[in-house]
Amino acid sequence: MTGSIAIIGTGYVADLYMRSLSAFPQIRLVAAYDIDAARLAAFSAHWQAPAVPSLEALFQAKPDLILNLTNPHAHYGVSRACLEAGFPVYSEKPLATRLEDAEALHALAREKGLSLASAPCSLLGESAQTAWLALRQGAIGTPRLAYAELDDGFITQAPYRHWISESGAPWPAQDEFATGCTLEHAGYYLTWLMAMFGPVRQVAAASAHTSGIPLENGGPPAPDYSCATLFFEGGMVARLTCSIIARHDHQIRIFGDTGTLELGECWDNDAPVRIRPRFTLRRRLIESPLRRRFRLKGPTHPKVTRRGAATMNFMLGPAEVLEAQAGNRRPRLDADFALHLTEVTLAIQEAADRGVSVPVKSRFTPPEPMPWAAA
Repeated sequence: MTGSIAIIGTGYVADLYMRSLSAFPQIRLVAAYDIDAARLAAFSAHWQAPAVPSLEALFQAKPDLILNLTNPHAHYGVSRACLEAGFPVYSEKPLATRLEDAEALHALAREKGLSLASAPCSLLGESAQTAWLALRQGAIGTPRLAYAELDDGFITQAPYRHWISESGAPWPAQDEFATGCTLEHAGYYLTWLMAMFGPVRQVAAASAHTSGIPLENGGPPAPDYSCATLFFEGGMVARLTCSIIARHDHQIRIFGDTGTLELGECWDNDAPVRIRPRFTLRRRLIESPLRRRFRLKGPTHPKVTRRGAATMNFMLGPAEVLEAQAGNRRPRLDADFALHLTEVTLAIQEAADRGVSVPVKSRFTPPEPMPWAAA
């Protein structure tokens, strides 16, 4: 695919996109903007990026797609301004921090006939697509239950003040703690589960702030732990856990009639997918101690090297949207998908210690597998 992008927000995550952009030489960056002039200057100098002094100047560059990489609480306002100006948007997660704002963006994009998508895009990566193909080919029989973990360790005790991006941006700790690990991370596996099993019809969840550490501005921190049971329309059930307290664990296990699909890391596009068979021996049910690796055949997508905690190509999502726009088709990560992801994630985050069991209103048409994983 070919096309042009513009970036709004040149902080920590923007460097991850720029590193990934180098794997797509056919995609051009035509403008970058940030309200922090010093941050924009450092970003532009490091990446030789064309900096512009205002949002209006960025619109004048006429990009094919705008990447909204701002602070999560600015996502709604920035995305709305871009859509109103007539530009399709790919937003970092979450699409918005309030459901009514996400619904407003969804409605505006539909009214304008513009693409609206949101991260994460790891669903489009090799590991997720491999796991999905294994399920479609019956590698574990009929899937019945999934356990997905997104625990990142006791982050508030980590030396995060020393986490600096390539162009010199500090990891936005206070923004992260204010937004919460559920809004930041649940989508990494929730998007996989949505693609594989369709819309979620009901969420039963609870969340809590357990570390007791307040924000520096005195505001209330978001929950640093959540656990949800997701009931899918097709009958599948999944448990999804997020925390920045429990020991690091990013595994997913999908349990089927004949075995278990296992994958250890959603932040690695190359993470191996393994199948653990189940069988009976005399009068015992045995989970095999041996696993076989399930592989795709042939080339998949451009890869990136490890930077920090992840080995992910952050540009897979924007590249897919550009390709869809050029082909006049629906993007795999379309506005319906993004709204459903946001609604489910917010239901989990906002459950608090009272717990909730809520129906999910939004629906989406499940995306197609990537062409190189469609066999």
